[in-house]
Amino acid sequence: MSTDISFASLSLAEPLLRAIAEEGYTTPTPIQAQAIPHVLAGSDLMAAAQTGTGKTAGFTLPILQRLITQPLAQQKPGTPRVLILTPTRELAAQVQESVRTYGKHARVSSFVMFGGVNINPQISALRQRLDVLVATPGRLLDHVQQRTLDLSAVEVFVLDEADRMLDMGFIRDIRKVLALLPKQRQNLLFSATFSEEIRTLARGVLNNPVEVSVSPRNTTAERVEQSVHMVPQAHKRDVLSHIIRESGWYQVLVFTRTKHGANRLAEKLVKDGLQAAAIHGNKSQAARTKALEGFKSGKLSVLVATDIAARGLDIDQLPQVVNFELPNMPEDYVHRIGRTGRAGAAGNALSLVDVDEMKYLKAIERLTRQTIPQVPTPTGWTPSPAAARAIDDAPRAPRRPDPRARSGPRSAPKPGARTNLGAPPRAGARVDGRADSRPAARPTARPTARPNPRKVA
Repeated sequence: MSTDISFASLSLAEPLLRAIAEEGYTTPTPIQAQAIPHVLAGSDLMAAAQTGTGKTAGFTLPILQRLITQPLAQQKPGTPRVLILTPTRELAAQVQESVRTYGKHARVSSFVMFGGVNINPQISALRQRLDVLVATPGRLLDHVQQRTLDLSAVEVFVLDEADRMLDMGFIRDIRKVLALLPKQRQNLLFSATFSEEIRTLARGVLNNPVEVSVSPRNTTAERVEQSVHMVPQAHKRDVLSHIIRESGWYQVLVFTRTKHGANRLAEKLVKDGLQAAAIHGNKSQAARTKALEGFKSGKLSVLVATDIAARGLDIDQLPQVVNFELPNMPEDYVHRIGRTGRAGAAGNALSLVDVDEMKYLKAIERLTRQTIPQVPTPTGWTPSPAAARAIDDAPRAPRRPDPRARSGPRSAPKPGARTNLGAPPRAGARVDGRADSRPAARPTARPTARPNPRKVA
């Protein structure tokens, strides 16, 4: 599509154009240029775009246009005209912020609801007029059950990050929500990929949809420079700390597999003099919000996250993303590094890879059809005494046959072993939608509570 398209040429209302201009935008991104006309025309839409391409504005702007040009004289409280469903709290908050930003010059009311916070203020808010509701599935259904929310008047339904919804096991909740919506409505489905599972879901949601896609499936952003350091697992924390301090990185998002690993890494970085915090499903919503705000404002230089943060984080000009551990599912790598190199900006994605993670690296390279260059570990780094002892004390195969070694348990399991993310969460699943990588038979110093999987909402 031509790059000389402007927002003004998309026939958007003056209050929207004014808000867009105040944000410093004049030209829509490719996904916006393709999606907005179809949504304005009232068509159902199935849209695929790489993260960071502006797809949130691709549906919020035309939805706001509809609300501005087609106001209702009377509207029952707690009866939204638009429902936007997202998989995570962070993404819900981001979408709500987009609605508020672009709708600030229009008389449009909006509200966001998710779990992990007191439900009573939400009940109070639902007693007011409401145009746009942004919600996660679990808390939405809680309100429906309590009869504090009426979805019978929804005119537009948006399913955002549909592929992530499926990964996190929300398919049953999505079907429950669909059963509560009126049959006559406009449906918009946005996804990073068009897998067969997504197409199956789309057939149950959309009616003769228009399909748009602005990037090849499972590709990484062209402006993201990717590299790999081969680092033993026991050395990773020291190596990462060294790189951040020596390189002078001021804003870096680090991904780990587990919540426990995120906590340990953040504690290590703080001990080394860096401003760092962890964010994951076991953190309270207040703690998660505080960490995100601190990271965006520059008070924190390092945010350590599980894959709960792989989608929906909107951080302008994020320069660095680090995979402290590679994900089991190669698609998650694409989403992780998509946090940088957004909106045409350059970014860097570094992965610390242990030899036991090579199979994950090869799977990523097959998926993205590229070879990620391996670069030497930074010069000047030497293991800390603690790390050196960890390596020295690590179990090794005996140099000569030892009958005792064959009868006992094998050495420590490979890091990151966990269940397939495409399967629905099982009882006792971690609240970020991921299975715990620690083997059940391995004793732990502190027992962990079995969280409710729905807390992810």
